[in-house]
Amino acid sequence: MEFLDRYLEAVKKHLPWERQDDIIAELRANLEAQLEDKEAELGRPLTATEAANWIKQFGHPIQAAARYQPQRYLIGPALFPFYWYVLGIAIFWTAIAYVILSVVRIATQTPSQISVLDIVLRLPGGLLQTAAWVTAIFALIEFAAMRRPDKFPTLAPLSTDWSPSTLPPLQVNYVGGKKPRSYANAVGEVVFRFIFLVWLLLIPGHPFLLLGPGAYYLSASPFQLATVLLTFYWWVVALNVLQLGWRCVALLRGSWRGSRRAETIAVSALGLIPLGMLLAVRDHAYVLLKHPAVDQAQFGAALTSINLSIQWSAVAICVIAVLRLIWEAGRMGVDAYRRCAAEMK
Repeated sequence: MEFLDRYLEAVKKHLPWERQDDIIAELRANLEAQLEDKEAELGRPLTATEAANWIKQFGHPIQAAARYQPQRYLIGPALFPFYWYVLGIAIFWTAIAYVILSVVRIATQTPSQISVLDIVLRLPGGLLQTAAWVTAIFALIEFAAMRRPDKFPTLAPLSTDWSPSTLPPLQVNYVGGKKPRSYANAVGEVVFRFIFLVWLLLIPGHPFLLLGPGAYYLSASPFQLATVLLTFYWWVVALNVLQLGWRCVALLRGSWRGSRRAETIAVSALGLIPLGMLLAVRDHAYVLLKHPAVDQAQFGAALTSINLSIQWSAVAICVIAVLRLIWEAGRMGVDAYRRCAAEMK
């Protein structure tokens, strides 16, 4: 039954990740047995309306999942699943907004005006404040609902005040959570990588390909690129060669349908090396003056601003790369744990 499949899929999203498969299998068997008994009693399959009403009695998917969570008493049991869900979203977006604002602040101020350590240490306090506000709001809702149930009629029957028709449609579950690539996709990726690599290799002799008209302004300006940027460029080329070779081997071996998580982790980890080189440059001298003795007084402030912008751009990219590496490694660990748990059964 489609309603049942959609319901179970919605419940699964709110279950503990390490027990999702076991809980859903148990819940499916239980509900299918009840469905068979009900249809046997009626002597016919349920209509769409009857199926919706039957599913509705089991409660909202969030509350159905809450029955398999550890018992909690901070907020009332009817409201707690929604509180927990909102709290997770609020903390996530607070962290994202804080990181974005911190990067902007770092990029627009001089090093003497800011402390990266101070910014990092302030994050837990901001998250705690968000959690406190969300908790306070839901506690007030709980208090009001208990004192004046007539003013909050929708809170009393939370387990039934929802419609199965609002359940999201079924998603096709592909291996790795993504639709498998076709052979044409795999070949297209290799061709694109090759064209991109050729474009990269042409840049030193034809900087117009990267900078456009800015290449002419750079040649006429008092600035020049430091050697470290050339080293960084060749690291980028090497990483693209690695990705191209990886995908060519996968195409030749016929493993292009498989997960690319190992490739992503390897490239992300190696990509931290050139980023670390940029951040370790002494005085963050990425751009230099062609004639420092002559142009320092006139262009020194502009040079400092340019180098500072490059420095904090590298910091932001490095943070994103580290987070991506942690995310992919965590997903790989979760998948390995699930496989081991399945084999031990």
